[in-house]
Amino acid sequence: MQLIVHGRNVEITDWVQQYVEKKVGKLERFLPQVRDAHAELTHSATRSANDSYTAQITIWTNGQILRAEESTSDIFASIDATVDKLSRQIKRFKGRRYDNKRRASVVAAAEAEMVEEVSEEVAQDEELANGNIIRRKEFVLQPMNEEEALEQMELLGHDFYVFFNPDTKSTNIIYRRKDGNYGLIQPSGF
Repeated sequence: MQLIVHGRNVEITDWVQQYVEKKVGKLERFLPQVRDAHAELTHSATRSANDSYTAQITIWTNGQILRAEESTSDIFASIDATVDKLSRQIKRFKGRRYDNKRRASVVAAAEAEMVEEVSEEVAQDEELANGNIIRRKEFVLQPMNEEEALEQMELLGHDFYVFFNPDTKSTNIIYRRKDGNYGLIQPSGF
């Protein structure tokens, strides 16, 4: 597993690097097919001192992405809480994957065909300005059906998810509605 530790307003010392490697390395026992992991540690001046240190860990495995984020008053406590949250997600992910054999075969086929490259460019300016793009992400769209995209959105904890639907041969967006249901956006003819 390749682990990248990045800090924003936090100095990544050898001690912090080793601590993150040790904690994230334990996750590999539960999910041995982990390819890459990215940890971002942030310190922000907030009104509440209890939420000043944030740890966000993202793991890429078999075409799936698992992500967790926690904020506390201590960087090490944030890392611990994030790793705990990820271990719960991994248990849920493995349970769903093994319960549904069709899902496991689809993931294996997608993994054999797709090579995922994720790059991220973060704006240097930390202040939000109305109407400005402050963060940009690029990623390879994974081919998956609506059910798989919904599961991936739930695993990430996002309100929407962009994916390539091989049935319609188009890019689709699945999103959570305010009433608790889900919506699907599909492009129509040009």
